[in-house]
Amino acid sequence: MELKSCLYIVATPIGDPSDITLRALDTLRNADAIICEEIRQGSSILKKIGVTGKELIELNEHNEKDQVPEILQRLYQNKVLALISDCGTPVFSDPGAYLISKVVEAGLPIVPVPGVSSLMAALSILDFKPERFYFAGFLPRENDSRRRELLRLKTMREPIILMDTPYRLSKLLEEIGQLFGGGQHITLSCNLTLPTEKIFRGTVASIIKLINRQKAEFILIIHG
Repeated sequence: MELKSCLYIVATPIGDPSDITLRALDTLRNADAIICEEIRQGSSILKKIGVTGKELIELNEHNEKDQVPEILQRLYQNKVLALISDCGTPVFSDPGAYLISKVVEAGLPIVPVPGVSSLMAALSILDFKPERFYFAGFLPRENDSRRRELLRLKTMREPIILMDTPYRLSKLLEEIGQLFGGGQHITLSCNLTLPTEKIFRGTVASIIKLINRQKAEFILIIHG
């Protein structure tokens, strides 16, 4: 596969390595360098999907202002670069937005290589057809700000999609129960594509009992 010089945004598996697409594999194998959030994690992901011997460029919130000019220089030199995240489609909850803004500003091409997305996977198993939805993403960490945001979200009629770190799953469920009511219906997708994958459907109160303060990677959808 011959790639043109540009920045490729490549989706990687969210759990099961076999979910990698053929196009993503070709792109990563033929890229001059691969941009990842952390070298160790990036190496681990690439090893699982059979991509080895690649130069890795670390890009995260601590160094992106310093790294972006060098990455732009490589693109000016007609290099082929690929951006990956720790899992799934880059940028949603991972570094990359600043880099992309600067690449666009420089008039250089960007090509998406679509693939696995935990967001779309969670939406695909709903037992109703979502005509529209609201992606709320990660809530603020500070308690008062989280409460205000949840109260704002409570006024919406569309299904609301929330994410957070595994250790805040129980807290988020409890907050929704307090502000939306224990009878609020939700769909909770945990550890998607992994052997431990579980889908919970029902009221917040019933799912809190089932979860019993377990930790998991998750997508939570609040709906009618």
